Amino acid sequence: MGKIVCFPSLSAEQQQRILDAAPGYTLTVSKAKEIDPAELTEAEIIVGWSPLVTEHALKKDSLLKWVQVWSAGVDNLPFSDLEQKNIQVTSANGVHAIPITEIIVGMMLSHSRWLRQAMLHQQQAEWKNPGKPLPELHGKTAVIVGVGEIGTEAARILKAFGMNVIGVRRSGKDVPNVDHMYDMSGLHEAVGKGDYVINILPLTDETHHLYDQTAFEHFKTSSCFVNVGRGPSVDTEALIRALDSGQVAYAALDVFEEEPLPAEHPLWQKDNVLITPHIAGSTEQYTDRALDIFVENLEAYLAGKTLPLNLVDYSHKY
Repeated sequence: MGKIVCFPSLSAEQQQRILDAAPGYTLTVSKAKEIDPAELTEAEIIVGWSPLVTEHALKKDSLLKWVQVWSAGVDNLPFSDLEQKNIQVTSANGVHAIPITEIIVGMMLSHSRWLRQAMLHQQQAEWKNPGKPLPELHGKTAVIVGVGEIGTEAARILKAFGMNVIGVRRSGKDVPNVDHMYDMSGLHEAVGKGDYVINILPLTDETHHLYDQTAFEHFKTSSCFVNVGRGPSVDTEALIRALDSGQVAYAALDVFEEEPLPAEHPLWQKDNVLITPHIAGSTEQYTDRALDIFVENLEAYLAGKTLPLNLVDYSHKY
């Protein structure tokens, strides 16, 4: 009889979905800080992640075979330890496609249609207008850097706005609704074409500070930079210099190198920056969507098949 340990809180109905998919397995749902360490040592499958997994479930005599992470990002995992024990890891990549796409569009519209500025004037009861015609998204070019599940959904929606869509991804493989795809070697050429540059990349050794001074020098001076990927993929000081010099016109940022962003940080004071507190992936549908991924993987696992959804490649760390 196998044991499944789950850190995320699940309703009785959601727990039953797991038990129905895994006859003969037991299921323990518990907060990480309340879990009996013996449960982790005996677990064959763990849903979620905690440093306690490293401490108890990666020991020499532990039974762990598979970790279904409850987040899309896996950059905090001890890959060398997991790989050494030949433990499979799957992520919840794809859960965020809809909410992050919606916040991307919201950020772009906030800039193009002057919504952020209007809100600030509203707080002062000031009737002001931009003083010039407002741009449209229609006909503009969006460059999506990191075209996975989220980027593919974003491309679909942005095409509905009549935008030209350019993509950048490691493989360079085409996807629907992207007019032209580059591999990562074409990043600088791609961003130079963007009225909007949207970063959705995961954090890896290769993407750390990918957006440095050289990258920003290739941006259009009228461009809007949207970051809903990972904060450390951007050299913050280089971004600030680009915003101050006019090399980048506007930035909409949900993620940062340091979180929470300190109150004294200069980004807070910039009129050409929109800040949201790492909420792009927040959705009331999160648990149900993540559970769908886990149950499909669970059925494949029990059938002795390759896990079909979001199997992490240790060589790429995502």
